[in-house]
Amino acid sequence: MKDGDRHDADHNDQLTVLRDILSEHQLDCCGTVSECEQIERLVKSLLANSEVNAHVKQILPNIYAYGQGGKYSADLSAHISAHQSQLADWVNELS
Repeated sequence: MKDGDRHDADHNDQLTVLRDILSEHQLDCCGTVSECEQIERLVKSLLANSEVNAHVKQILPNIYAYGQGGKYSADLSAHISAHQSQLADWVNELS
């Protein structure tokens, strides 16, 4: 496998992991600070990748803000509950 091929697989894997975390937050209405930190790392990496679809790149800053807000939230479950509609939209848009 060439490096370029691995790069494509990496960003698709990252999108899958990001979608899975957001979906779990949406379905369970709970999450962890480490998941919020992982959301931030995934979004930063995806934004820096030229292979990522432009439409996806448009929603990533909002997802980053969600992760950051969750990381610093005094009540993470309430933060997740307050973002239920956005979570559903993001999961659909990343699918």
